[in-house]
This record gives sequence, C-alpha cells and structure tokens, in this order.
Amino acid sequence: MPRDKLNKGEGHRSRLREKFLNSGLSGFHDYEVVELLLALATPQKDCKEAAKEALQRFQTLSGVLDAPVNELCEIKGIGPKNIFGIKLVPAVAERYLEKKVVRSDPVSNANALFDYLYHSMAGRSRECFKVLFLDAKNRVLATEVLFEGSLTAGAVYPREVVKKALDYRAAAVIFAHNHPSGAPEPSAADVAITRRLVFACMSMGITVHEHLVTGDRRYYSFADAGHISRMCTQYEQEFAKYTADYD
Repeated sequence: MPRDKLNKGEGHRSRLREKFLNSGLSGFHDYEVVELLLALATPQKDCKEAAKEALQRFQTLSGVLDAPVNELCEIKGIGPKNIFGIKLVPAVAERYLEKKVVRSDPVSNANALFDYLYHSMAGRSRECFKVLFLDAKNRVLATEVLFEGSLTAGAVYPREVVKKALDYRAAAVIFAHNHPSGAPEPSAADVAITRRLVFACMSMGITVHEHLVTGDRRYYSFADAGHISRMCTQYEQEFAKYTADYD
C-alpha cells in the first residue's frame, strides 16, 4: 500500500477517535460509528466504504449490530477478524445493562429493566422467554432464557419455571419475551401462558410481578394493563372455592 494512502487512512481514523473522545458519538454519522468498530480489529486499512455498505444493506445502526456474522462477512472489507468490534459492543452493552439490573430492584426501576430486556433480546429472529429471579427484597438473583421458539401454551412449561425459582430460592419472578415482528401487543397465547405461570407460581408461594413483551423499542406490560393483579385474584378465588369444597 502506498505510504501516502496509509497516512491518509491513519489520519482519518485518528480524527475519528479524537472526535469521539472529545464529544462522544454526538455529531457522528451512523456509518462512522460502524467504521470505528471495524477499525478496532483492522490495522492500517480504510473501513469507510465497508461501513457505508453495511449500513446501506442493514438499514440502521442497530441492524448492522444485530446482523448475522455470515451476512456481514458477505460485504467487501468485512471478514471474520474485523467483525470483532461490531459483535463486541452489543455484548458489552448487554453485560453492562445486566449488571445494572442484577442486585438492584427492577420493580421500582422500570426503565433500567426495559433497557436490559430490550437490548438482550433485540435482533433475535426467534421468540425467547426470559425469567428474572428475585429475592424477598426484589433484588435480581439471576436471569435465564428458559424457552426459545414459537411460544405456545404447550412450549412453556410452568413446572420448569417453578423448579428454577426454587433452585434460586427466589421469592418472586419477572417474565419477559420478545416479539420479533416488532409489535409488542400480546397474543391470546401470551395471555394464556401468563395465566398458567401466575397460577403455578402462586401455588408455590412465588410472587409474579410482571410479564413484559418487548417489541421495536416498545413494550407491553401485563402488570400495567391489570392482567397480573386480575390473574392473582382469579387464583385466590379458585383456591378459596376449592378449599371450601373440602371443609
């Protein structure tokens, strides 16, 4: 590579780094963000055109970050090595947001909870069902994805959820799953699954605080919609009726 072209690339990259250190990502074009990420593992090579092509193909910055590795590698200038930065940043962001939630009280910090859940499930092409296990003070003990695929009433097993909660000695749980379509409004199956889970958990003395459905930067809250409290009331009524029959 000619020396003058190399120096030009180095100077451009240096200016981008300096711009970021001085003012963060304010004023950056999305392709420049992708360019910076590619540059982390691409020494002495101009990444601008590859960054622009990636953004054109995947439409948005989040689209680039969530894109499958094999599809990113189809772009000239992007390969198995310099894809490192593109995949590192979302992973670090998810870990950072998870640490903000774990040992905190997500019940009273809905924004932090949604940020974590959204980023941890965004870009997935399949539905995944995640459970946050909480102690008696509503601090998060652990988070786990328990089920993946089409979430039907037959695909989510309440006994597995209860078993995990007992393993963690959890006093309460929060459920969450994603809608890859982007629309967070729950289906009839989502409501049925939630009801079964609420009943199963309540039978073991485990509180269900919430079931969030995440979509495209939006979410649907079963608690805010009144479903959780209504299901808890239904369980108590059915339990009272059942016990009365045997008095």
